[in-house]
Amino acid sequence: MSVVSVLSRFFRRFVMDFLAFLSPVLGYGLRLWRIAGIIWRCTVKTACQIARTVSRAIRWPKETETRGPFEPGPGEISDDEDELPAKSSLQSRVEGSDFEGQHEAAVGERAAAAAASNRELPVSAECEEEEEFDNEQYRVRTTDELYCDYDSTWETEETEEVRQRTRSRRSAASRYNKFSRFETAAIDMQNYRHDYPSQNMQYGWKTKRSDDKPNLNFYLGEKPSEPDGIYINAFHNQWSKDYASLEYVHTYIQWLFPLQEPGVNYEAKPLTKEEIKDFLQSETAKKNLLKSYKLMLGFYGIELCNEETGEVRRAPNWRERYYNLNNHTHNSLRITRILKCQGNLGFPHYQAPLVRFFLEETLVHGLLPNIKDSVLNYFLFAVLDKKQRRRLIKYAYFNYDRKDEFVWCPKKIQTIWSRLSQESRF
Repeated sequence: MSVVSVLSRFFRRFVMDFLAFLSPVLGYGLRLWRIAGIIWRCTVKTACQIARTVSRAIRWPKETETRGPFEPGPGEISDDEDELPAKSSLQSRVEGSDFEGQHEAAVGERAAAAAASNRELPVSAECEEEEEFDNEQYRVRTTDELYCDYDSTWETEETEEVRQRTRSRRSAASRYNKFSRFETAAIDMQNYRHDYPSQNMQYGWKTKRSDDKPNLNFYLGEKPSEPDGIYINAFHNQWSKDYASLEYVHTYIQWLFPLQEPGVNYEAKPLTKEEIKDFLQSETAKKNLLKSYKLMLGFYGIELCNEETGEVRRAPNWRERYYNLNNHTHNSLRITRILKCQGNLGFPHYQAPLVRFFLEETLVHGLLPNIKDSVLNYFLFAVLDKKQRRRLIKYAYFNYDRKDEFVWCPKKIQTIWSRLSQESRF
């Protein structure tokens, strides 16, 4: 036997023995790493909760939430979407944009013509309310204590120059913790409502080739989702009751409800203007989107009871599904995505009924307390039709717990509504 053969055999034996020794060590190390990660996340989460509790006790009124018929658990942090974008060039671009109302105007007639839920105001009352909102008393100045630069719901005659000059005098609004969170959310929602005027500068997206339409082809059944490799019909037929997959798989939502903005699934491409145009002309794509909406409503314990108006109601299994929704609050990000997608792909008249439903469940019935802030910060301001959005804010104001501060519309308007409420009692 040659020396080379002996050395080769010795080396192989040494490597095998070393790997056999190393394998359990790596296994124990990986387990320790995972345990350390869990301990770290729990420590950070607990520290944040303690800090918020102490901060509220010292500086702000104590928040009170009405508990539903189940015991809610802590909210979870998920990587489904980035709901709170950092204030960057997006903020300045949206702030000075000339796109005010363009996206709303494109869908306003359609959304206004569609009937809302069976709890909506009568037609005569709606007309009176629209005339009320058009009144001069509803013009809001930038010096208002709760004026938000990124909320286009309340028109103002102030120029950008005056806005810049008076912004420094609104520092008092910073004492409202909820207002600062709303203002941050408003940047994202205004960018959406104005049809993403700053998307190219913020994300550097490139124009796609005319034949590159992954979202449209997925909805036509010609392409599977990535990386899961599932076709649209399989989602509708096999996932309708698969609540575990709908909860714990995080790569499908960007395919079922595509937007003109990226998500965490980097294999799902942002929706393009060309795709939107072709999507709106395809009955197959729109029918499949309606099926996707019903699929997710069922997952949340809700059912669509009128395909014409978008009216929704509780499903028979709502208690079980509400418990999941209340304890896995990353679903709030998914619902925000669903509402945005409806506005882009032909169902803007479905937005207001769904938001009204969530406002009633959270504010009136005291259910789903862990998603209440998302309903007010995001769901409400995803509604493209400005008149419907105003009515929803008014509904929220009159049903909000007065022990907590209402920060989702200017103080001037709240004063008007408060006065009207007092006058109606006499």
